[in-house]
This record gives sequence, C-alpha cells and structure tokens, in this order.
Amino acid sequence: MAEVKLSETRDLTRIERIGAHSHIRGLGLDSSLEARAVSEGMVGQTAARKAAGVILQMIKDGKIAGRAVLLAGQPGTGKTAIAMGMAKSLGLETPFAMLAGSELFSLEMSKTEALMQAFRKAIGVRIKEEAEVIEGEVVEVQIDRPAVAGAASKTGKLTLKTTEMETVYDLGAKMIEALGKEKVQSGDVVAIDKASGKITKLGRSFSRSRDYDAMGPQTKFVQCPDGELQKRKEVVHCVTLHEIDVINSRTQGFLALFTGDTGEIRAEVREQIDTKVAEWREEGKAEIVPGVLFIDEVHMLDIECFSFLNRALENEMAPILVVATNRGITTIRGTNYKSPHGIPIDLLDRLLIITTQPYTEDEIRKIIDIRCQEEDVEMSEEAKLLLTKIGVDTSLRYAINLITAAALSCQKRKGKIVELEDITRVYNLFLDVKRSTQYLMEYQSQYMFSEFGNAEEDEANVMIS
Repeated sequence: MAEVKLSETRDLTRIERIGAHSHIRGLGLDSSLEARAVSEGMVGQTAARKAAGVILQMIKDGKIAGRAVLLAGQPGTGKTAIAMGMAKSLGLETPFAMLAGSELFSLEMSKTEALMQAFRKAIGVRIKEEAEVIEGEVVEVQIDRPAVAGAASKTGKLTLKTTEMETVYDLGAKMIEALGKEKVQSGDVVAIDKASGKITKLGRSFSRSRDYDAMGPQTKFVQCPDGELQKRKEVVHCVTLHEIDVINSRTQGFLALFTGDTGEIRAEVREQIDTKVAEWREEGKAEIVPGVLFIDEVHMLDIECFSFLNRALENEMAPILVVATNRGITTIRGTNYKSPHGIPIDLLDRLLIITTQPYTEDEIRKIIDIRCQEEDVEMSEEAKLLLTKIGVDTSLRYAINLITAAALSCQKRKGKIVELEDITRVYNLFLDVKRSTQYLMEYQSQYMFSEFGNAEEDEANVMIS
C-alpha cells in the first residue's frame, strides 16, 4: 500500500508580518525624559527623542493641542521611527492617524476633504454613560455539549462571586461563544455588560497569584470585587470624530466603517456633530482627546494643502500635527518659490522643528543586532561586522534589507547561522544606489531614451562619491 504523505499546514491567522518599524516599542526615555542609549527598539538620536518626549508629555497634559512639529533629517535617520515611538508611548486611548503626503493625490476625493478626514481621525471623543454590569471572579465555567452534533445548541452555567456573595448564571449559545473568545477560565475577574452581553476580562484574581509562573509576567492580577455582583458603573466609550461623521452621514450607519468607502462628508453633518459634542462636553457626558496626526513626506503636499493646514491648526479641536521630510531647500509644490523643506514660511513659523542626525557606525551595529533579533535571524559576529561596514558605506536601509536575503541564502546551503559568505553573496546579487548609478553611467548608451547631459553627469558623480 502506498504511503500517504500529509503536507504541513500553517495557521495564517497566527503569522505576524514583520515591518520596517515593528521592533519599535516606544521612545526609550526614562522618567526624567532622558533618552537611554538603546531602549524600546530605539537607538541613538538622543536629542531628537528627548525633544519628542517633551512634546509627548505636553500632549498627555493636554497643553499642546493645535500645535505642529516637524521631524527633519536625511533619509534613513529614524524620523518615522520616532513618530512610531510617539504613537506607541501614547497608548491605545489617544488617537494616532498616519498619512503619506503622496496619498492625497490618489484618493477619489478632494485633497482638503482627505486632510479634514485625517484631522478628525486624530481627534478622540471619550463618551461617558452609566450601564448595568455584572462584575465578579469566575469560580466555575460549566458547558454542556449535546451528545449528538447539531441536535441542540450548547448550554451551560457560569458561577461568579464577590467577597460577599456567589451566584450561578445560566448561559446561552452567544454567551458561551463570547466566553470562549475571551478565553475566560476559573480565577479570572470579568465584567459583563447586561445590555449588550459584552464580556471584558479585567485580570486574574490575587487568590490565583501562585499561577504567576505559569501565566507569565504579562498577566495582570486584580482584587476580587466586593459588594453585590450586579452594579451600576460609569462606562467610557472612546471613538474618533471621523467615526461619528461616517455613522451619521451614511444610510448603512455603523457598517459604513467597515466598507472603507466613506466618500466626502457634507459640512452640515460635521457642524451638527460638533454642536452635539459641544453639548455633551458642557453636560459632562464627554471630553475631547486631541490625538496625533502624522504626515510623512510632507514636502509632497501643495500650496493648497499647506493653506488648509494653516487654517485647520487654528481650530479649537485641532489635533497635534507631526510632519516629516527629508528635503532641504526645495520648491514648494504648486508654486515657483523655494523654501526650507518645501514648506511655506508662514507654516514653518508655526512648527517646532526636531532634527535627526546620521547614525554612527556603533549605532548602525546596534540597529542590525535589534533587526536580527526581530527577524529571528542568527548571524555570526564577522557577518554583523561586514553588514555594519556595508551600512556605513551605502545606507542603513540597504544593510537591513540584506538581513532576510542573507538568511535565505544561509537556508539554501543548509546552514543555521548567517556567515560572511551569505552576506557577500547577497551583496553581489542586489545593488545599492551607488553601484546601480555607476552601472548606469557605464552602460547608459545602451538604454532606451538615454539623455545624459553634463548636469546629470555631475549629479550622478556626486551620488557615487
């Protein structure tokens, strides 16, 4: 009988995509806002990180709404990494919207509408309301499964307790499914919203603190609730102004958030929402949370967009605007005038400017160490040293791009640790900008539509040198 081989299957939902900045966990600052040399995925740029930390503290204190910050520096000096670090440090409660300047010109709406939507995505509304909740420690979860599949829906019982009482609740199929999704087990402290049936896991009970070694350091331990199981509590919902706009401007309401096709939103709708939110603020039912809007490649915006930003920053509900550019003195798009960073002087005057510096050889080495760990690549010291030299001679981005390619080369020869030969092999396979430009200069006559004047030749020589 022929042997049947089963191919290996992988659960795609469990695969995490490793991005260019997935190793960033924060800004790497201590309690006095001093930048640590290497912390939370951040390396070097101590002055820029410290300045970003001061901005971050002002955001948390609510003292910088309607202001703007410019991150300026050469390509590959960590501008986007600092913005991502700010986003991670702010936490989930503070809205953070991200946009590339070039995106505005490919959307099926006006540039100013796209900017307005981005602004409102970065403004949060914390709405408070009273709700009836059941809060207690899980004593037991008992689920009765039908003997015959499909014969009947599952039923069960949930035993909850506080310091003063214990009650058994009957469970339906939906509640059993919700408990399964949240992975609720005996010893967890949970809160159940009576109106919606939403289950929130608050943590593990201190009575189960002996489970710490099995659960890991990320486990949060809380006290067993006291008093009655059923109580009225103030519940806080966090939404952005843009989400409220979409829900109120589309016939499909809440479902419009998932379709992605939000289209242009009428000014009257926004005015009504702003009026309503202002009423909630006066009544104490809501508060505004100014978030952060990060615009990368800000030099790609034109004079019309810059004029809009100038006006939008004067609004009382404006978020904190963080923009980044790698341009020097260049033409403002849509005009014939030149300006620092391609930004009009009147907008530049509003900006707090943070500059980033090129990384040193030692810093490039530390970043390569972090990226090897993030990409789960084992590399010898000699290979890391060569990759660092490549990063110094070419660019940090090019050196980082070679890590995964070298790991694949290592797999090809059935090795476990990336060695010098793997780095050399991929370095010869993939050209950097300097070698590519040199190749073009040598063989430019063989390319189609080649127009290479003296000015272009001088420019190419600068890139090679």
